[in-house]
Amino acid sequence: MTNTMTYKGYAARIEYDDEDGIFTGRIAGIRDGVGFHADTVEGLREAFHEAVEDYIETCAKIGKEPQKTYSGQVMFRVSPDVHRKAALAAELSGKSLNQWAEEVLDRAAG
Repeated sequence: MTNTMTYKGYAARIEYDDEDGIFTGRIAGIRDGVGFHADTVEGLREAFHEAVEDYIETCAKIGKEPQKTYSGQVMFRVSPDVHRKAALAAELSGKSLNQWAEEVLDRAAG
C-alpha cells in the first residue's frame, strides 16, 4: 500500500493519526505548506482535491505561479569513490553519466 495521493500533477504524502482518528496529508514538492485532513479515505481524497484547487486559486489571486514542475537539473555531492564507480558503470554500459544516473534514479523512484 502506498501512502500517497495524486491530483492534477500534485502528489501528497498521507499519514494516519491514531490519537485523533484522522488521516492527514500534505502536498509534496512545493515550498508552501498545504495540508489537509479527514476521517475517511473518501473524505481525505475530497480534502486533497480541495487543497490543490485552493492552492491554485490562491496563487492566481496573488499573482504567483503555482509550484508544480521541476527543472530536471539535480545537483548533489557523493564521495569520490561513489563518483568513480558510477562513472565506470556508465561508461561500461555505453552511456553518459547523466543518462546512466537518470535511469538509476528513475528505477529507484519507481
